[in-house]
Amino acid sequence: MVEWRISDEPVPYQEALEFMEARAAAIRDRGAPECVWLLEHPPLYTAGTSARPEDLIAPDRFPVHQVRRGGQYTYHGPGQRVAYAMLDLDRRGRDVRRFVWSLEEWLIRTLAAFNVVGERREGRVGVWVRRPDKAPGPDGAPAEDKIAAIGVRLRRWVSYHGAALNVDPDLSHFEGIVPCGIRGHGVTSLWDLGVCVGMAEVDMALRDAFAQVFGAEA
Repeated sequence: MVEWRISDEPVPYQEALEFMEARAAAIRDRGAPECVWLLEHPPLYTAGTSARPEDLIAPDRFPVHQVRRGGQYTYHGPGQRVAYAMLDLDRRGRDVRRFVWSLEEWLIRTLAAFNVVGERREGRVGVWVRRPDKAPGPDGAPAEDKIAAIGVRLRRWVSYHGAALNVDPDLSHFEGIVPCGIRGHGVTSLWDLGVCVGMAEVDMALRDAFAQVFGAEA
């Protein structure tokens, strides 16, 4: 069984980090239930272990948190559904690449519930959507925007951190960083795509898709 937590008010980042670290230790040491926590944060930037200083464009705009997860700079804020997944990969298979693939699949299936086609891109972790309504890039490639980011950490084969799906955040807040270190592409959200759904609907879709991908009941 997986415990699901849903927070209705924005959760301070440090509070969430402390909970995840404690829960990951409890899963490994005391057999505590796995946990998925759905929440929002106040506006902030996080810097993963691969973050490059030049990708922090506006260092004074929001608080910047240095974190020990994979990846580079990301933004979190209201209107973005953050899904922290504390799962025991010792029981689910010690395959990190497969786990990241599964997180992407979780988001892709969640988006499919709203008739949005999310896709993977080689060399770019996260979930992308094509934008035929936008002009092609400088190289003539079709425009595409990122709608969901992924960044994870494992401690003794227990995962924490997870994924962030843009529902209706202020997209201008992403301008203070190079999201995930990827230049030449934009950021989008469900509302930006014309899919005006609420967090409760997104949470239901996330729970349904989680069971499909990870085979766990809430």
